[in-house]
Amino acid sequence: MKTLRLRAGKERSLLRRHPWIFESAIAKGGGDSGETVRVESHEGQFLAWAAYSPSSRIRARVWSFDEAQRIDAPFFIAACARSIIARARFDVQSDGVRLVHGESDGLPGLIVDRYGDTLVAQFTSAGTERWKGVIADALLRETGLTKLYERSDASVRSLEGLEPATGWLRGGPTGAAGDGEGPPLELTIREHQWRLTLNIAEGHKTGFYLDQRDSRQRFADYTQRLGFKHVLNCFCYTGGFSVAALAGMRAAGTVADGHVTSIDSSGPALERARAHVALNGFDPNRATFLDADVNASLRQFLKEGQRFDAIILDPPKFAPTAAHAERAARAYKDINRLALQLLSPGGVLFTFSCSGGISADLFHKIVASAGADAGVDGYILERLGGAPDHPMTLEFPEGEYLKGLVVMRKS
Repeated sequence: MKTLRLRAGKERSLLRRHPWIFESAIAKGGGDSGETVRVESHEGQFLAWAAYSPSSRIRARVWSFDEAQRIDAPFFIAACARSIIARARFDVQSDGVRLVHGESDGLPGLIVDRYGDTLVAQFTSAGTERWKGVIADALLRETGLTKLYERSDASVRSLEGLEPATGWLRGGPTGAAGDGEGPPLELTIREHQWRLTLNIAEGHKTGFYLDQRDSRQRFADYTQRLGFKHVLNCFCYTGGFSVAALAGMRAAGTVADGHVTSIDSSGPALERARAHVALNGFDPNRATFLDADVNASLRQFLKEGQRFDAIILDPPKFAPTAAHAERAARAYKDINRLALQLLSPGGVLFTFSCSGGISADLFHKIVASAGADAGVDGYILERLGGAPDHPMTLEFPEGEYLKGLVVMRKS
């Protein structure tokens, strides 16, 4: 077994059971891509078993802190089983659910989502790539399903020295040449009381943003309770929050007078958003979709004197790492300043950051600074995060990538 020996004092994070070992912490040792290595302190004390990644700044990711643990097929079968069993205890109001959430489930670099009877997996680390076949079989065994599609095309995979990989891993076209059409790539899922569609080969992440599931329901609840009629959904993607807004209006009996304006720079995403309005039985005249830049649109709305009862800001990742935080902070501040100015008194802003490099505390400060520049004060009604099937654990706080605030503009 190959060994990594750490520099003096670099064992502290591992003693706190943090799963990452950075290149700068290693004094000597190495291994092949994805190979399991023994990690020791500078004094030779056992610390962990980890998967080695020769190309990444995160040079090794921990599988286990138990010296007696063997990292073999049964280990991955058991880890997948634990993760899947845990989801049965979570309150997930959908047949779209995240079954494995990387480090939080003890499987660094592995993301697995279930959409009905289809699994979609991302293998983004050298360790999960090495054990891909075993993991794929374990996932099907533990779920009782037969179809598994791979979406290992995230940019972080290149940091591991891995090429993109997509296609059916299990249950795909049959025959030596992969003959046949294979299972459908277009799927429909139930989320709360509405239906949404996705394409597992083309959509963002594994095809959809399951992490915002509960925040969409919260927005529907606010819309119903506070009687929102004029809603603006920025960076709307395929319109999940737009459908939630219309559902809230329908429950409140105000949908005939309501309207949702949705903005995104992706034409195909907007077409799917339009289809979602129809799929859920809403009048298409209650929704407008703009293929436009959000910042420019917000400025134009201000010039026109428009106001909204509620605004959703769910932008893409502005800061993938802490090194990008300063530039990202300016971008977050700008859109939040404009949104707060566009809110009617008593209106509500749902604002989010999915940037790992922006902490919850920093995001709060950014929104507060945006309010100061806008001359707007507001009540923070709630703090939001990812749905429970996207967990953050005590030992891995970096799992809290999605942060949200619900802000009501003071009258």
